[in-house]
Amino acid sequence: MESINEIAARIRELREVCDYSQEQLAQELGLSTEQYAGYEQNGDFPISVIYEIANKFKVDFNELITGEPSRIDTYHVVRRGHGKSVSRFPGYRFKDLAFRYADKIMQPLLVTLEPSDEPAKLVTHTGQEFNLVLKGSIVVIFEDKEIVLNEGDSIYFNPQYPHGQRCNGDTKARFLTMIAE
Repeated sequence: MESINEIAARIRELREVCDYSQEQLAQELGLSTEQYAGYEQNGDFPISVIYEIANKFKVDFNELITGEPSRIDTYHVVRRGHGKSVSRFPGYRFKDLAFRYADKIMQPLLVTLEPSDEPAKLVTHTGQEFNLVLKGSIVVIFEDKEIVLNEGDSIYFNPQYPHGQRCNGDTKARFLTMIAE
């Protein structure tokens, strides 16, 4: 499982190699300098920000997550339990289900949420997003709305609006998210 500190170090190195200051990159991502610097320092980059950085610098999302470039452009099978695991922060981890496929236009992630009293972290990004609950129940925060989704429920939305997900109830939840940009 990749450490969020390793991901942050790769992003910092990419930013520096591309001769960007934290201020410049934060501005282009629509973040405050303090917010961006915090992500870089504690490694708590939202998936959407990692995805935007990958697109901005024309590198593969997987390369930022794993340190290895994707190389397959025909098909890529990921067997149950074998996606590339990343723990973003306590209670939120995901598996990249297409980590070897190059030049993706969609990013499929299997997200596991542990029960928590913490509010959902809200993010925004370009493109479109789809979530399908596979196990348990989640709450999708979309702007000021709380939308409860149970097993089999799905939502397709414009992620340019503030949104986030959290576990609903006291058993862990799992959902598939597809992010397309």
